[in-house]
Amino acid sequence: MNAATVIRPGFDMKRLFFMLLGVLFFAVLYFCPPLPDAVDPLGKHFVLTKEAKGALAVFLLAGTWWVFEVVPIGITSLAIGVLQVLFFIRPAKVAFKDFMDPSVLFIFASIMIGLVFTKTGLTKRLAYKMLIIVGEKTSRIYLGVFVVTALLTHIMAHTAVAATVYPLLLAIYSLYGEGDKPTKFGKGLFMGMAFVAGAGSIITLLGAARGAVALGFFKEIVHKDITFFELTWYMAPVGWLIVFLLWGFFMIFMKPEKDTIPGLREKARELNDQMGPLTRNEILAAVLVGGVILIMSLRSFVPALQALDKTAIILLSSISFFIFKILDINDLEDIPWNIILLFAGAMSIGFCLWETGAAKWLAVNWLAMFKDAHWFIFVMSIAFFVMIMTNFIMNVAAIAISLPVALVIAPYLGVAPEVILFAALVVAGMPFLLLVGAAPNAIAYDSGQFTTGEFFLYGIPASIMLMLVVGLAILVIWPVMGMPITLQ
Repeated sequence: MNAATVIRPGFDMKRLFFMLLGVLFFAVLYFCPPLPDAVDPLGKHFVLTKEAKGALAVFLLAGTWWVFEVVPIGITSLAIGVLQVLFFIRPAKVAFKDFMDPSVLFIFASIMIGLVFTKTGLTKRLAYKMLIIVGEKTSRIYLGVFVVTALLTHIMAHTAVAATVYPLLLAIYSLYGEGDKPTKFGKGLFMGMAFVAGAGSIITLLGAARGAVALGFFKEIVHKDITFFELTWYMAPVGWLIVFLLWGFFMIFMKPEKDTIPGLREKARELNDQMGPLTRNEILAAVLVGGVILIMSLRSFVPALQALDKTAIILLSSISFFIFKILDINDLEDIPWNIILLFAGAMSIGFCLWETGAAKWLAVNWLAMFKDAHWFIFVMSIAFFVMIMTNFIMNVAAIAISLPVALVIAPYLGVAPEVILFAALVVAGMPFLLLVGAAPNAIAYDSGQFTTGEFFLYGIPASIMLMLVVGLAILVIWPVMGMPITLQ
């Protein structure tokens, strides 16, 4: 091919528009005059400093670029660190150190577990067993995947669950007969797994760190203890209701092109038989991962284990995979670094909003608008704020900035603190709008079945459904189960 026939990529006006839109949002907010203080119901003022205003500006640019994917999502994350440093929002040592936060390494280790399950063949074995049970109807495959995902989040972190289930879904999808191309079934399978991992993770303290953090805040402010089993008692009906509603949601919005996959059960049985007995690496991988999950689960019950950090425990499995030669150096090339960078940037902007006081300013301004509202509107406003914030920053941080303010306002409106805590915890587990909201979202995105824009668009009706369920729980489900809703 000579120089005259070289094909040049076409000019993408849409990409340029949204890239410049993000830059415009940043510039307008960063260079605008100082904004008014936020004032809480007790009259305390929260100043939006120049650094906090800069954090909000970075927040807007990153959100725009992430939703419209003007550059790879991991590159947007790098821009978050760079902008903090170049515009003197936070020092480089602080802004970039967050890129190796323990939570990011936890996600790395979780992805390594999924990689091991795939390489050893355990994933295919599990997928074939599941398909033999659920059969050939695609609606039942959806349901089977969702139920298994939700059940696993009761005993292990939803990030680890997503990383474990993800390769299983790849194995299932390979039998759909459409190759790697995106389909409605593929979108529903992977996006549904991400949504359901969040729904299941709210039910016990083992599903995510947010529960333990929220209970700690609650005890410090209200001086009441919420036990492991009390949390599960109130969360189980809500979490499982959302799981089954999500099944219906995906059957409506992403109804598979094929009602059945003819011969799937027999094909799965045949492929399972071809795998033969368990290999040494499969057994070893299962033992190593099982041991890690057991230790992390026992941390909630055995005081002696509580001092052990969960990231160090799960990283021990990553090291073990190489010690026992289940993985080798070439396998590191299969790690989706785009996803790792995505969460590194999410941690950085989350800490930036928290440390500069920008998040607190937002929370106080939002909740103060509802200080004279009906108690139900006030509780729903808290849930809505946490739901939106948890799509952009760590759900732990979203709870940390909103719960203290909400619990101060609550007594004036006659609202029991328990309902505020549980409403916030429900929505904090289900960021359905942006990939950065939760690791399962980003892990599912790696399938290539959907874009960030599609995830956002489908997330809007899913988030509305979530808010309706929260309202139902506040008005009907929790009062019936004995939760105090209003102060007597």
